[in-house]
Amino acid sequence: MSSAAGESNYLVGLDLVGRRVVVVGGGSVAQRRLGLLVASGAKVHIVSREVTPAVEGMATAGQITVDLREYRDGDLDGAWYAIACTNEPDTNAAVVAEAESRQVFCVRADSAREGTAVTPATGRYDGMNIGVLAGGLHRRSAAVRTAVLEALQSGAISDTDEPPAPGVALVGGGPGDPDLITVRGRRLLAHADVVIADRLAPPELLAELGPHVEVIDAAKIPYGRAMAQEAINDALIDRVRAGKFVVRLKGGDPYVFGRGFEELEACAAVGIPVTVVPGITSAISVPSAAGIPVTHRGVTHEFVVVSGHVAPDHPDSLVDWSALARLNGTLVLLMAVERIEQFADVLMAGGRAADTPVTVIQEGTLRTQRTVHADLATVAAKVVEEEIRPPAIIVVGAVAGFSRSEG
Repeated sequence: MSSAAGESNYLVGLDLVGRRVVVVGGGSVAQRRLGLLVASGAKVHIVSREVTPAVEGMATAGQITVDLREYRDGDLDGAWYAIACTNEPDTNAAVVAEAESRQVFCVRADSAREGTAVTPATGRYDGMNIGVLAGGLHRRSAAVRTAVLEALQSGAISDTDEPPAPGVALVGGGPGDPDLITVRGRRLLAHADVVIADRLAPPELLAELGPHVEVIDAAKIPYGRAMAQEAINDALIDRVRAGKFVVRLKGGDPYVFGRGFEELEACAAVGIPVTVVPGITSAISVPSAAGIPVTHRGVTHEFVVVSGHVAPDHPDSLVDWSALARLNGTLVLLMAVERIEQFADVLMAGGRAADTPVTVIQEGTLRTQRTVHADLATVAAKVVEEEIRPPAIIVVGAVAGFSRSEG
């Protein structure tokens, strides 16, 4: 009798590229295992009377092969590795027995101790594979795996003693909640020598930085009114030339009204390497946090994200407001709270109905999030009455009338 889940397990990485792996069973347990097997380059073959739609889709896409029948002795011929994951204990036992007779390691999903191998809780981080075994205690191994990954992502533990090469990373910090930054963004923050942060960048992320990290508030860099972006560009370039790795931390996504490409161009012009890390834009995530989908089947097939930092009649405006007024879809207005009356008026003047639903979400995804419902005719007064202030997202269209209870 095997003891695969015992304390004497030997943790090893298998090179399965081009090698046959047989999975007996095609249900949800098998489905969960297939992604990593395919990603490892294995030639995966399924034997099962029936398979889930997802497994069928993988077969249709040519990622795996499938025999829709019962398992029979001999199915492990040529296999380097096997997994028994049916809902029939006798079948799983037979698979393990054949595997042992062929000296093929076999995982038994329903009873780890009865197999000859056990699958660790795994994770990937920056090219590393992390595996944890805990004597068959799967919840424990998964919890430790997750804790290690989170510690690596936050910088609590480091995966290298080498300092990062000088350069710039433009990192989108997401809509506000610090948990909504990407894994890659958090990892680069943990390696930063200097962080130049926007006002809307999640402050909790800055609090996690080590005492050696120079944090620069971009809003406080000395400059004249017309020189703000140039001063930020200069700060990026100066720090990199001093041998530093600089993270430019922005709210939302660096390329959605974030002037990120201007900063990339400035760095590229002097030969400084730049990594761009997309962020979750507030234009979609903040409405979502308020229970509003920006698209919905049968309601709207389009959404448009518009900057409200200049008035509709301003000579610098590049927005065709009359065209927007004729659309039936969703409008998401950013930086528009202070001019909402002008935007509502121009939309109604262009033909958008006065009773078009409007929702304003202040400080979306944060504990202090506030939501105000109105329509085009009343939204300006509502914003004043409720004392809504930036940062806030304004959603215009039928979906703005949705509520969580309708989901």
